[in-house]
Amino acid sequence: MSRATPQMRSVAARLIAAETKGKHSSDSAPPRAFHICEKLRPHLAMLMGKAGFRAVLSRALVVASAEVPWLTTVQVNADGALEGWDKPEAQVDAEVLKESGVLLVAQLLGLLVAFIGENLTLRLVGDVWPKLSLEDLSSTQGDHP
Repeated sequence: MSRATPQMRSVAARLIAAETKGKHSSDSAPPRAFHICEKLRPHLAMLMGKAGFRAVLSRALVVASAEVPWLTTVQVNADGALEGWDKPEAQVDAEVLKESGVLLVAQLLGLLVAFIGENLTLRLVGDVWPKLSLEDLSSTQGDHP
């Protein structure tokens, strides 16, 4: 079951746009979605431990790989970092890379929402990216972050 709701896809797209803004990417640079996971890693590892973060990121990767097959070349290493994106079989065009990045981050956020709730997930994202406005994304069912 996919947890990549339109709301989480929107948050993921905003995060990738924020990470891309003013930065030039080369063919040898990791996808922006990986930067987002790296920025979230210390915060989530503090919350759920290193093994917990690896487990959640690994699950997000597996679920995203069902929709984007090239992601099967990517793995989560022992430290919780994503690797394998630079393998020859992982080479995809820029649009596919962007869409798969949005999906991966949306899956990660969706899993976080399932485990810690929407409000805490959005607060965590807001702590890591304080200049990013997420107020319009808060659910009408709960308190706003």
